[in-house]
Amino acid sequence: MAAAADTIQNYIRAKDENRPHLMARAFAPTAIVEMKVHASAISFPPSASGLDAISDMLVRQFGQTYENIYTFCLAPPPPKKCRNFSCDWLVGMSVKNDGTVRVGCGRYDWAFTLDGSGLVDKLVITIDVMATLDPPQLGLVLAWLTKLPYPWCTPAAVLKDVPTHQALSSLVDRLRKGT
Repeated sequence: MAAAADTIQNYIRAKDENRPHLMARAFAPTAIVEMKVHASAISFPPSASGLDAISDMLVRQFGQTYENIYTFCLAPPPPKKCRNFSCDWLVGMSVKNDGTVRVGCGRYDWAFTLDGSGLVDKLVITIDVMATLDPPQLGLVLAWLTKLPYPWCTPAAVLKDVPTHQALSSLVDRLRKGT
């Protein structure tokens, strides 16, 4: 049985590194992903069912649009065996075709299978904030993100050196509410 933290890390690696083959180490074949998007700067289909559809939505299509992706779970890793785990998250990335920077945050609500495999049965991804910054800000954002512990981090660590930029004010406000 895979530990819940390993399963989540496999998902993050698959998405951030554009490695769809790793999704089989994260999601059960019949898993479901639901998207709750409260930010206008990004869009996703409302759901995907099954490993192939989830891999297509969260890795292949995502990887066609974005690069320089860093995703953080803003909590300590979950216990090895757990049925449910929720945490806030932070993501930073750039748009491939124009270099625009996106930094967002929200919440993950994970449910793991009952069969002992440690795979995800259902994931609800809530996107609360998605800030957009001009391409020249990429270096500043990446310098900040690459200093953070990856992929498990605390909101306090994120907020400690967050770049001062008006576009990030809603993100900072949202992260402070979670601390």
